Amino acid sequence: MWDVMFWPVVACVLLPWLLVYLGLHVVRRGIIFIDIAMAQMASLGICVAVLLHLNLESWTTFFIALGFTLVGAAIFSVTGKRASPIPQEAVIGIGYVVAAAAAVLLLSRAAEGDEEIKNMLVGNILLVSPTDVWKCFALFALVAAVHFALRRSILLVSFERETAYDRGFRVRWWDFLFYALFGLVVTSFVRIAGVLLVFTYLIVPAVCGISLATSLGKRLLIGWAIALVGGVAGLFFSFRWDLPSGAAIVCTFGVLLILVSLVGAFRRSARA
Repeated sequence: MWDVMFWPVVACVLLPWLLVYLGLHVVRRGIIFIDIAMAQMASLGICVAVLLHLNLESWTTFFIALGFTLVGAAIFSVTGKRASPIPQEAVIGIGYVVAAAAAVLLLSRAAEGDEEIKNMLVGNILLVSPTDVWKCFALFALVAAVHFALRRSILLVSFERETAYDRGFRVRWWDFLFYALFGLVVTSFVRIAGVLLVFTYLIVPAVCGISLATSLGKRLLIGWAIALVGGVAGLFFSFRWDLPSGAAIVCTFGVLLILVSLVGAFRRSARA
């Protein structure tokens, strides 16, 4: 068991920390489905690579997928206006639906299309290689370094958006930088885990942290703990009962979210 599970467990330990941090930004910005939309756009690029019979582990495939996510980053940064009659979530939803439909159309022309559609959604983290883990971790570290260097401005635009406008920040450009970095992370991780698991890692730990804490630091710690427990436990259930790994991890996170919600409700009733 340990020989099979070692690198998937390492992936679940080393990789989610940045996803949890980005998830807190996403939830605060109120653009919950931006992650699944960007992940789907990355998957659309991978579908193009499938149709072109490219090696899915090659840099060519990675840059095709990244190109699609950067297009999404440009669209979502332009549509994120201070005041607009059209909610940005509507634009994000449209982007996801169109990208998903385009992926299905492309894969319908590929002999292995049905299997690739499944991989696109739920992935198979059990098959992750040491190279995949370390390449993804190095990219995450680079993105984290940029976030740390520009943390004051990025945090201000995400958490105090009106203040950023009042101070004369070029918010759309900062949005594009955030989405571009976000796209790098999503493009790297979606090849390992699939669209649904990317969404789960970004949103569920962040929501759990927000439910139980008020400060950013405590929310991060709680989110990291949830991500660690959910990922490793989901892998165990997947291996123990021969279940699809991505789906097992997503459902484990769902159970954890229910438990955290119950704890949060109990704490609020105790204070009342």
